[in-house]
Amino acid sequence: MIILIILFTLLGGITLSAQSSINGTLSRNAGTLETTLLTFVTGTLFLAVVIVFFGQGNLSAIFEAPKWQLSAAFLGTMYLLLTVMAVPRIGVIATNIAGIIGQLVTGIFIDNFGWFNSLVLPLDWRRLAAMLFMLIALYFVYKGNKRSGDEAQMKTV
Repeated sequence: MIILIILFTLLGGITLSAQSSINGTLSRNAGTLETTLLTFVTGTLFLAVVIVFFGQGNLSAIFEAPKWQLSAAFLGTMYLLLTVMAVPRIGVIATNIAGIIGQLVTGIFIDNFGWFNSLVLPLDWRRLAAMLFMLIALYFVYKGNKRSGDEAQMKTV
């Protein structure tokens, strides 16, 4: 069962990367806010159909949830908006690695302290090493982007 969850998460990462790239390109023509809106409207319509057939029938429970839990919707919107803004400027890989680093740093704190009623997983040297390697990866990807951009600029001159 765990391997299936990992494979589904991997598939989610693949689709997220493709979506980031496509949204970044679309935003150049339609605009950042418009592209973000299109993504959420499409997602809303898709999920409405899925809820009709597979939902648990308790949509009103959302309004009974603690207010801090509702902040997740705003945070997801901000993530998508910031990603749509970043991709055309720094590329898909740098955007995704920066996003993953942000997720890892926050996740380390959430896991270590058990925030939001999550599983407590103490910080150890392996997690710190993973963070260090991600930061190194971001550095090299970003430097590679800058050099590729400089070479492209030289060819057009």
